[in-house]
Amino acid sequence: MMTVACGHSEKEWQAQLDKYNNLASKQKTTEEELAALKAHTAKLEDQLEAMGFKLNAEGEEKQKLLEALDEYKKRAAALERIKARFERLRQKLDALTKLGLNIDIRKNRMVISLPGDVLFASGKDKLETQGTEILGKVATVIREDNELARRTYQVAGHTDSEKIASAATRKEFKDNWGLSLMRARTVLLFLIQPVEAEKDPGGGLDASLWSASGYGDTDPISNNESKEGRQQNRRVELIMMPNMEEMLDLKSLASEPTDAAEAKPLPPKKS
Repeated sequence: MMTVACGHSEKEWQAQLDKYNNLASKQKTTEEELAALKAHTAKLEDQLEAMGFKLNAEGEEKQKLLEALDEYKKRAAALERIKARFERLRQKLDALTKLGLNIDIRKNRMVISLPGDVLFASGKDKLETQGTEILGKVATVIREDNELARRTYQVAGHTDSEKIASAATRKEFKDNWGLSLMRARTVLLFLIQPVEAEKDPGGGLDASLWSASGYGDTDPISNNESKEGRQQNRRVELIMMPNMEEMLDLKSLASEPTDAAEAKPLPPKKS
């Protein structure tokens, strides 16, 4: 077999040569694409300048751009802090996930979801023994953490879309709205009941930081067409309400609306 210097065969040298040729070809293609991109960018700059906007703006126009950029950076930093805080709170609540509870972020709020079928018997608003035990553990996690204990919460009751069949239950709660609200109230009363109460001890949480609401079947998290979906919708949620900083919405970082429908001014008032 014929060999060349350094102990490499012709086949090996040819393979290396092919490799470098391929790299050279890719580099040429990349350079061509880059040149085309630069040309397109230059064309856009010319068009913008023709419209009266210079990219190398100076003076007052440049100052406005710098101020807008600074404002954007501040809002972005605020959202990063919010994200970090939510993650820290989620980690604090990890103990609850081990109980089989679901913790999620919905509508900019941290939500602890409690299965309604575990808390209550069908059509009832009295806590089951297992429900009381779970709520006691949830209250302990919140009460023993200074940051969690100082937050504001809402207890939200939810039902599936099935109408109340029992006449006795309809007489007591009227409808799903009434049932969901009374279940939320029951959970709330347990959570704020003193731990050391002689009768029916509770979670010992600060009553001034808690409220209750009933949503009936208006806020489902699953499809009501299936048995499993309806079961998921029958729930009670402990919603950690956002503070003022956390009420920042991602939409606030968006630029002025580009949709003509969104950009329409309000119609003048009729005299």
